[in-house]
Amino acid sequence: MIINRLTVDGKDYFLPESVTELRAKILEAIQAGGGYVNIPPLRSGPGIDILFSPGMPVLWAQIEVGGNEGDENSTDLQSLDVDL
Repeated sequence: MIINRLTVDGKDYFLPESVTELRAKILEAIQAGGGYVNIPPLRSGPGIDILFSPGMPVLWAQIEVGGNEGDENSTDLQSLDVDL
């Protein structure tokens, strides 16, 4: 299972599924000079609104949990460096 990790200003948010639409919304908010974007929860709930602004450090990473055969406790971290 792949989990996406979004790190904003040193705080981690874990997201399931594809984050393509969310990444586009964050980029749009930053290009507009700043704006709120709703970060959905990992399981259920309303999520959290984060104010994104130009210059704010944002890091995306994909983490594969339990994906390697023979080692159920392995975790593979693949960092995606995105310059917003």
